[in-house]
Amino acid sequence: MSNRELVLRAFDNQEVERVPVGFWFHFLAEEEMGDGLKTPGLLERNVAGHKNFIERARPDLVKIMSDGFFSYPVESPLKCLKDLAGIKELDKDHPWLVRQIELVQRVVALQKDTLYFYNIFAPPTSLRLLIGQEFLVKYLKMDPVLVTSALARIAGGLATLAQGVIREGGADGIYLSVQNPDFNRLTDKEYRCYLRPSDQMVLEAANRVGGINILHICGYAGARNYLESWADYSARAYNWAVNVEQVSLAEGKKIFGGRAVIGGFANFPGSLIEVGSRVEIETFTAGLISEAGSKGILIGADCTLPSTIALERLEWIRQKAAAR
Repeated sequence: MSNRELVLRAFDNQEVERVPVGFWFHFLAEEEMGDGLKTPGLLERNVAGHKNFIERARPDLVKIMSDGFFSYPVESPLKCLKDLAGIKELDKDHPWLVRQIELVQRVVALQKDTLYFYNIFAPPTSLRLLIGQEFLVKYLKMDPVLVTSALARIAGGLATLAQGVIREGGADGIYLSVQNPDFNRLTDKEYRCYLRPSDQMVLEAANRVGGINILHICGYAGARNYLESWADYSARAYNWAVNVEQVSLAEGKKIFGGRAVIGGFANFPGSLIEVGSRVEIETFTAGLISEAGSKGILIGADCTLPSTIALERLEWIRQKAAAR
């Protein structure tokens, strides 16, 4: 059975010969994440990072990292609330979209018979990366109409990107990263009213072109979320920060209507996957499968792994997930 067939069976809650395993790393430095258009060579380094990882780790599925393209393009600095009115929807010929499609094409060619998912930050996260969390929440409270209008235009550009990486880039779907920008100040009701529509524009665009899409509910740096806010999003699989939310794979599977789930391991520096012994890591892997079952689960992490983690540790997990 190919990796592709294995993961598709897991996504469909069918019996599998072994539980699939999926982890991912960044390939550029944090300060380079938005510089893909203005700094020559970053796309090449990103592709090279994927190539090295795929050849050494032989992943069951590949999340294509959008390193170098974190910053949604704007023509003028966003210095105040009214500047958000200047954010434009990108057309399909914008270099920021074209270069990402090229990135996807090149990574998809690296390993056959594998499912590939391109990382796209949802519009609220994209705006937060431009103006910061504090201003996103502040502006949303001050003028929700202006902010949601800006989010809709960002969503239009990201929807074009989502369809482009699937139809032209060859990705099987997108890995849509969503997050409540501030769990303590934005209620579930506010998220659904103001932020959800832009999320849905991107996900529905990917679904319309046959995308097999993963929803990632990001717990980066300990961020909390109302998982139920995304329970009715139309995705094939769900990934969230199990160890931040304290919601197990089995519990999450119930929240998300029995659909496939990915995760289990914490990803912060010094966590089990980085410092635990082989026995400890294998025991934890077996426990995840025992608790959640072997149908419709993929072993992974809360989010992207630190680059300091040795790849042999991921192989320990894969071997244990196969030994049933």
